[in-house]
Amino acid sequence: MKIIDRYILKSHLMPFGYAFLTIVFMLILQFFTVFADRFIGKGVGFSTIIELIFLQSAWMIGLAFPMAALVATVLTFGALTTTSEVTVFRSAGLSLYRLMAPVLVAGLILSGIVERFNNVVIPVANYYARSLMLDLARTKPSFGLTENAFSTLVDGYSIFVRDSDAKTKELSGIVIYNTTNPESNTMVTAEKGIIEFSPDYRYLLMTLYNGEIHDVKRNNPLAYRKIGFATDRFIVESSKLDLTRTVKNRIRSGDNELSAGELIMISNELKKRITESEISVSKARGVQEKLKSGNGAPAISGDARSVRGPDTNRDKEDAGSRVLSLEEEKSNLDYNRSQLNRYMVAYYKKYSLSFACFVFVLVGAPLGVMARKGGFGLGAIISLLLFVLYWVLMILGENIAKRGILDPLISVWFANSVMILIGLILTFRLNGPVFSSSR
Repeated sequence: MKIIDRYILKSHLMPFGYAFLTIVFMLILQFFTVFADRFIGKGVGFSTIIELIFLQSAWMIGLAFPMAALVATVLTFGALTTTSEVTVFRSAGLSLYRLMAPVLVAGLILSGIVERFNNVVIPVANYYARSLMLDLARTKPSFGLTENAFSTLVDGYSIFVRDSDAKTKELSGIVIYNTTNPESNTMVTAEKGIIEFSPDYRYLLMTLYNGEIHDVKRNNPLAYRKIGFATDRFIVESSKLDLTRTVKNRIRSGDNELSAGELIMISNELKKRITESEISVSKARGVQEKLKSGNGAPAISGDARSVRGPDTNRDKEDAGSRVLSLEEEKSNLDYNRSQLNRYMVAYYKKYSLSFACFVFVLVGAPLGVMARKGGFGLGAIISLLLFVLYWVLMILGENIAKRGILDPLISVWFANSVMILIGLILTFRLNGPVFSSSR
């Protein structure tokens, strides 16, 4: 390694360390601020809080690496330009490409390290963090409820609580929306109540006092029913919470708890299901077309009803069952496609986010040269704005991919592609003029 390479990397190392620690600290502080209401006054021990923050810090570290690489690169090249050291490099015949070479190599190595971190450490940390949250909800049901906000403690139920007391387990100002019934929507309100789990943790029990039950049929909004009660017991199964399992045997669930290899395995299985559903849908549509054209089973018409009595009802039932079968297959096909997009987005994101370390070095170097007169303040602002742009593009790409509008590979890597294009354009433009003007 030449002297100039060591010098640039050494100048880059300290800003990177400061930026990394600052970003991680800010993310931890932001996390604790958001969840402070759920920790304080809920009877959660200090050691448990520290353990949860430690586990949650894994994804923060994965996010802080590319951010720190961007900030450090902007500050380093900004300082080199401000101190007129680029004049010396220019007189020695060194171009901006040559000065960027060592940090680009370091960014590529850092990307490899972050990729391993995203695939090995973060899934395990997320798994244990989720398990710890479930254990807290298991021993303290009110921990899973957020005051003055709707909480989805159990799938299919939205629970609103005005106030809660961890010691007495008493809740006040309760509103529960039940969307599990396909035929009706139910809303339950109560002045106060008590939340707890059954001894075997199979059921979530809420004893409600002084409330009302409002029930509306989905297919007939005029069919409205209202029931008042002094005391009522609200019972739901807690199996969807995974509370009946311990940390040791809980199955990993969710894309953030899986490695890239596991995501690919699930995606391959979903592709098989999609192929099977497409074949089933195609066959069902073919049968429907035959029924409509009269080439298959007798089609149902007005004349047929008047001539054929019992057989008409049978044909009608068969046609109806085929329609229901087709709709069910379409629903399964849409669900499997959405799940496939979700897992493929998570798969590509593991690599695109780690490769962002290299991308931000490529963009940060010319931006640092441009911000040579602004010092630390301007460099930090430019880094923040650039990362916000990157994150907006990343979220936009994820949403587009999950909706099936665009292939997940293209959507997830769209942000990196834009940043690479910006970095190349700025580098080509600044290579000559900036060094000439800095003499």
